[in-house]
Amino acid sequence: MDNSGIRIYSQPGDEIPSNDYSVSVNGKPVFVYQARVSAVPLNQVWPGYQRPMDQTEIASFAYWDMSESVTVEVVSNIPVKSVAIRPTSYGIKPSVKGNKITFQISKPGYVTVEVNGTHYALHIFVSPLEEDTPNPNDPNVRYFGPGIHKAGRIDLKSGETVYIAGGAIVHGFVASAEASNINILGHGILDTSTFGRGESPGPISLYKCTNVRIDGIIIRDSNVWAVTPRDCQHLTISNIKLIGMWRYNADGIDIVNSQDVTIDKCFVRSFDDSIVIKGLKGVRQPTGDKPVKDVRVSDCVIWNDWGRALEIGAETVAPEISGITFKNCDIIRTDGIAMDIQHGDRALIRDIRFENIRFEIDDNSLPPKIQTSRDEKYSITGNEGYCPRLIVLEIRETGYSNDKERGHIQNIVFKDISVMGGSFPESYFMGYDSEHQVKDVTIENLRINGQLITNTTEGHFDIRNYVNNVEFVKADK
Repeated sequence: MDNSGIRIYSQPGDEIPSNDYSVSVNGKPVFVYQARVSAVPLNQVWPGYQRPMDQTEIASFAYWDMSESVTVEVVSNIPVKSVAIRPTSYGIKPSVKGNKITFQISKPGYVTVEVNGTHYALHIFVSPLEEDTPNPNDPNVRYFGPGIHKAGRIDLKSGETVYIAGGAIVHGFVASAEASNINILGHGILDTSTFGRGESPGPISLYKCTNVRIDGIIIRDSNVWAVTPRDCQHLTISNIKLIGMWRYNADGIDIVNSQDVTIDKCFVRSFDDSIVIKGLKGVRQPTGDKPVKDVRVSDCVIWNDWGRALEIGAETVAPEISGITFKNCDIIRTDGIAMDIQHGDRALIRDIRFENIRFEIDDNSLPPKIQTSRDEKYSITGNEGYCPRLIVLEIRETGYSNDKERGHIQNIVFKDISVMGGSFPESYFMGYDSEHQVKDVTIENLRINGQLITNTTEGHFDIRNYVNNVEFVKADK
C-alpha cells in the first residue's frame, strides 16, 4: 500500500491478463483479469452437458483497495464509439479521448465500464482497506497468500476461518455443515472453473451453520449456485463480488430456509437469478420445515444476464417467508424481471419490502429463452422492442413446486422505486384462487422515466384474478 491509501495487488502466477483493457489508478498499473460470461440469454434446466462456448464471451475485471478518491484511467483495445459507466446513480462522468477513458472514483464500490454497449464489459471492484487480517500461523486459519492455489474441497469446521489474500486465486470450493463461528474472508479470488456440474456443490455451500461471516472475496466461474446457505442462522455476507457466471442455471446468492441474514454491499453478475430467497424441500439436506425470516439485502449492484434480479421463489417450501427487505440496490441490467415473488408452494409470504431500488433498462435488451435442443442457436427474430418486466407477484403451480397446497402473498411494499431507460416496463399480479390471494400491496413513489405513477393504468400493471387491495400512495412532500 502506498501513502495515498491505495492497495494494488500483483498478477497471480501465470494468470492470463485481459486482452481488451489496461487500467491504472493514480498512474499505477492494475492487473486486469478475464472472466467468461454469458453472451446471449439462452438457458436450459439441468442439462447433463456443458453450455456451448458460442453462447459466451470474455469480460474483464480489475480490483484494488482504497480509502480515498482516485483517478482511474482505462485504455481500451476495442475502438471506442461510446462509453457508459454504471450504476448511473453514482454520477460518474468519464472523459474520453480516443481509446483512453478517465474518471474519478471517490469511495469503495462497484462500477462497470461499457464500451460500445454491454458486450465485453470491464468490471471494477473497489474495496475498503482491510483491517484485522487473520494470523496465517493460527491453526484455525486456512490461509491462502498471493499466488495460485489448487485447494480442491475446503471443509470448514466450527471456529475456523478461510482467508484468501488479495493477489491470490484459490481453485476450489468451501463446504461446511453443522458448524458455528466460521468465516470466509479476504480480497482474493475463489475460482470454481475446474469443476463441472455435479462435481462440487458450488463455491460456497453451507448447511445448518450459525454465526457465519463471508466478506470481501471475489467468486469467479461458479459451476452451480454460487453462495448457498441452507437452514443457517445469523449470517452476514458483505462486500463479495460474483462474476464469470456463464453456466446453465448459475444463480448468485440463494438464501434457503435460513433466518437472520444480512447481504450488504455485494456485486452480483449472474446467469440466472441474482439474489434469491428460497424454500426447498431437500432430500439429503431437508430444510422445508424451516421458515425464511429476517433477511436484509442492501447496497448491492446487480447485473442479471438471465432470469430475475431480486426474487423470492420459485421454490417456496416453507411454513413462512417473512421480514424480507431489499433496500438501496442498483439493478443495472436484467433480461427477465427486476423484482418478483414467484410463489409455487405452501408458504405464507408476508411483510416484504422493496425500497429505494434503481432499475436501469437496457434499450437493447434481448428476451430470455429456454433452449429446447442442444444445437439450438439464439435468435431474436420477431422479438425486437423487448422490455424486461418491472414487478411480478404471482401464486401458481410451477415445474419447481413440491407442495400440493398453494400459499399466500400479503403485505408487500414497493417504495421509492425508480426506472430509467427508453422503454416502459410492464408488471403483473396474479393470485391462485379465492383462498390463496395476492393482497395488501402498497406502491409508494414509483417513478418510471421521471413519471410519478399513481395508478395501475399509468404504470402498465396487469392486475389479474385473485388480487385484492393494491394501493398507490403519493410521495411525501
